[in-house]
Amino acid sequence: MAVIALFRLARAGYVLAREGVFGIVDLPDMPPAQRYALKMVRLLERRSARDKAADKRLSDALTRLGPSYVKLGQFLATRPDVVGRDMALDLTALQDQIPSFPMDAARKVVEEQLGKPVEALFETFGLPVAAASIAQVHPAQIRDSDGHLRAVAVKVLRPGVADRFRRDLRSFYLIARLVERFHPPSRRLRPLAIVDTLARSVELEMDFRLEAAGLSEMGENTAEDPGFRVPSVDWPRTAKCVLTMEWISGRKLSDVDGLAADGHDLPAVGASIIQSFLRHAVRDGFFHADMHQGNLFLEPDGTLVAVDFGITGRLGRTERRFLAEILFGFITRDYRRVAEVHFEAGYVPSDQDVDVFAQAIRAIGEPIHGHDASEISMARLLTQLLEVTDLFNMRTQPQLIMLQKTMVVVEGVARTLNPHLDMWRTAEPVIRTWIERNLGPAGRLQDAAGGLTALGRLAADLPLMADRAQRLSGELERMAEKGLRFDPETAEAIGRAEARHSRSGRLALWVIAALLAVAVFG
Repeated sequence: MAVIALFRLARAGYVLAREGVFGIVDLPDMPPAQRYALKMVRLLERRSARDKAADKRLSDALTRLGPSYVKLGQFLATRPDVVGRDMALDLTALQDQIPSFPMDAARKVVEEQLGKPVEALFETFGLPVAAASIAQVHPAQIRDSDGHLRAVAVKVLRPGVADRFRRDLRSFYLIARLVERFHPPSRRLRPLAIVDTLARSVELEMDFRLEAAGLSEMGENTAEDPGFRVPSVDWPRTAKCVLTMEWISGRKLSDVDGLAADGHDLPAVGASIIQSFLRHAVRDGFFHADMHQGNLFLEPDGTLVAVDFGITGRLGRTERRFLAEILFGFITRDYRRVAEVHFEAGYVPSDQDVDVFAQAIRAIGEPIHGHDASEISMARLLTQLLEVTDLFNMRTQPQLIMLQKTMVVVEGVARTLNPHLDMWRTAEPVIRTWIERNLGPAGRLQDAAGGLTALGRLAADLPLMADRAQRLSGELERMAEKGLRFDPETAEAIGRAEARHSRSGRLALWVIAALLAVAVFG
């Protein structure tokens, strides 16, 4: 398996080199040997690639490598702490450019998943209007119980994509292990944990029932929010590989000229995007983590509609409190409190100096006040925060990195509508409301009530916990007297696993030897 993964990585490296991706690497402190190796690799570049922008080179290379690498690129766009700010911004611009798969294959998936012919499920079922690395979307119509036709969008999983991801993930795990082994400074970023997160994220994204549940949850959370909603789900026509939902006929936010021609107040729309996202993250702890222009529509009445809930983020109540206090501290310039919150949350090791950390936070916060978004970019602020993370030995917080990345994307979308947007002034009403409601007297009473409830549950569980402790104590005593013993099935399973391991190790050695022989004598 390792040899096959190495061959796949070699092919991926060749494609990246041909498309000029290594030409956008700029590491002034790179040792001479590595710099020479990079120069040699660049000899493989296509001439046409040298004239392309960085994001175009990345997009072309990852698209050629297939759906797994497109998804990897989109995922790494959420981790500027790993790939660097410039690379993360280039990857943020990466959009799925995968060709659609045939109608016959799509109809087959629908019929297998829903157990009926397409004609029995839909009045009409059209050609795909959008194709991505995971799935494609078909326009369709269904007839309601009252006889009216209703337009829906049918999202169909790409055939074979799950197997392709599983194969490519082996290569991703291999490179992560190599990085952790041979580059100790990278261990702080936990490369294996990053691949684990990617694997889990893709696994969840390929089960459309979970995306439907996310749409349903967001719909309930935002039912009373003015100017924001998500599509409704058609549950009878939804399964693991098929998602049927309301068709959205609004205008995409990427069409700025069209929005202006429709008479919309573009600065107000920009503010609504930011405030909606902050409500979801801080108030609900559940947010859309891929809010680029292609996933946002504006209806004629000015309602913002978000689609494609394949990537979402969550924050616990404690994390939301820390986040709200950190943002509010930046807004009110209370940098000492911002520093204290980082220590209380455990984001900064206790052996660091809170006053020095507050000084570093001030150096980040002061330049942003009194300037609008045309002068101060959230991406620049993010970069400074990540530099501080490294300076004070802070461990990576994946959930906060996802949040920060989404804030950068949301700010970018809002800025296309209002170049002079003040991110912090726009955010203040939402953050202040949450602070007053949750950290004021009412919030403290709610926390106290929650504590009493938790104590009540603990008291109710005490007899069960005592019984388990007694059984565990007995098992430990028997183990101390007679030693650790396996039942026959466990011992046999261990023997089979050891035998397989030995055989696979010998096979790998023979394959490597054969490859060396070909290289030397061929």
